[in-house]
Amino acid sequence: MKICVAQTKPVKGDITYNIEAHKSLIHLAISQNADTIIFPELSITGYEPTLADSLAATPDDSRLEVFQTLSNAHQITIGIGIPTRSLTGLHISMVLYQPQAPWQVYSKKYLHADEDPFFISGDNTLEVIRNAPQAALSICYELSVPEHAQHASALGANLYISSVAKTVKGVITAIERLTEIARTYVMDVVMSNCIGLCDEVECGGRSSVWNKQGVLLGQLDAIHEGILVFDTDTQEVVVQTLKTA
Repeated sequence: MKICVAQTKPVKGDITYNIEAHKSLIHLAISQNADTIIFPELSITGYEPTLADSLAATPDDSRLEVFQTLSNAHQITIGIGIPTRSLTGLHISMVLYQPQAPWQVYSKKYLHADEDPFFISGDNTLEVIRNAPQAALSICYELSVPEHAQHASALGANLYISSVAKTVKGVITAIERLTEIARTYVMDVVMSNCIGLCDEVECGGRSSVWNKQGVLLGQLDAIHEGILVFDTDTQEVVVQTLKTA
């Protein structure tokens, strides 16, 4: 399996612009024969809790159809971040568009206290992507909750995917924690982070890949958009950045 994590610079609340930026990175991933590409937390809107209610969308929103089209045409699974709404409230979600298959939604179960005024916890059936290898999904703060990685391991996951919007300071702690997760649960680990402003705070980038021993195999910098493509069979990592920051 070739898993790709994307590092984006979202424009606050500009769904149209952010979709176009996603497409550029998806085409980069396709050029590297990636099977799956994962974007940062709330990548389509930017991490903007105060705007999430007005920006919430459904997976079948016509603006998002391009992701299903690309998935079908290139046999790639695409995971985007967007606020979604249920009967009970607003969620921080990752929507997975899969080739010739229905989309699926993973909504963040463990929320940071700062998110409680805006979002509610997700009730998920999609916890592990059952392909080869089995991959567990996590969104940002969930990586800090020990029960999350424990549960993923108990379900048989051997790849831990973390979609985040971490600040310059926060990403340092996240890197330490994800290194620990890799070592403790003997899982390959990938992290997709963003750069630029999120909720008026600078995000720290440094999207990364670790092997099952917790060894860092590849990492983007803190200023450029780009992708990391990780071959779980060969352990090879390909790094590509866009020319503009």
